[in-house]
Amino acid sequence: MTDITMIEAARARIGNRARATPLLSSPFLDEIAGRKVFVKPECLQHTGSFKFRGAWSAVSALAPEVRARGVIAFSSGNHAQGVALAARMHGTAAVIIMPADAPKLKIENTRAFGAEVVLYDRENEDRDEIGAHLATTRGLTLIRPFDDPQVIAGQGTVGLEIAAQARQEGIEKADVIVCCGGGGLIAGVALALEAHAPGLRARPAEPEGFDDTARSLQSGRIERNARLGGSVCDAIVTPQPGNITFPINARLCGPGLAVSEEEALQAMILAHNRLKIVVEPGGVVALAAALFRKEEIEGDSVIAVCTGGNVDPEVFSAALSRYSHV
Repeated sequence: MTDITMIEAARARIGNRARATPLLSSPFLDEIAGRKVFVKPECLQHTGSFKFRGAWSAVSALAPEVRARGVIAFSSGNHAQGVALAARMHGTAAVIIMPADAPKLKIENTRAFGAEVVLYDRENEDRDEIGAHLATTRGLTLIRPFDDPQVIAGQGTVGLEIAAQARQEGIEKADVIVCCGGGGLIAGVALALEAHAPGLRARPAEPEGFDDTARSLQSGRIERNARLGGSVCDAIVTPQPGNITFPINARLCGPGLAVSEEEALQAMILAHNRLKIVVEPGGVVALAAALFRKEEIEGDSVIAVCTGGNVDPEVFSAALSRYSHV
């Protein structure tokens, strides 16, 4: 099980290979939210997503002889790119299993990092089965997108940075809203905050209709989504919380928040217009929750983690045309 010692060890292995992303703010966003809003833009991370942190942590933790045989991962795109780059930087091969409906940009970028891409139908095929089969037949090490202790540890370095940055800003108590798919990032962040900023509470944000973590936290058991695809927030659409991540999140996280696709797209344009950052729909739901679920948030400040910026130009252009006024 991941703990703070593993997170700090992951930070030591990552060193300066990952960017320490800042906390951004805008008075325009503060006015909408009714409180001070701080945004941590992991869309500025290598490969355009926080996923590079967990990927480097997992690949670097492998024994050299195991790492040399190559790694395999399944992902809608951000974990894919993170593993592909981490593998290339370690001089080993990567096979990435991606849903056929993943954004073209993510598929192309994953191939550009040197990975072999295997596409599958997320509605009718089981990516876990595909990954297990290829890992066995080719002798590859499977690096899961969230249910992996070393991946969680790497993602926890985001929480270490938030804890330090909150101290610098004088924030002692606040909700830290995190975009949530399988729960690896928020689990790592929650563990880091527990150790270094106990006044900060991690809370998951998800798209409406895919709020399995919120429902699981409420019921106390793992809940599964009825649908497995069809959301513009593809980056955080997962069947259900992870078996490793859920116990951590059930112990440490506050209630979940769910936003509509329209709210996510509007928040994406607000982030562009007011903070000058490009965030993908799935990567901006935490900011959308901070802006549009203000009655469900307490305190004078809120921190939102924008987790990825790999949005297809067509999606961004359509949203910009519709919400250019915000």
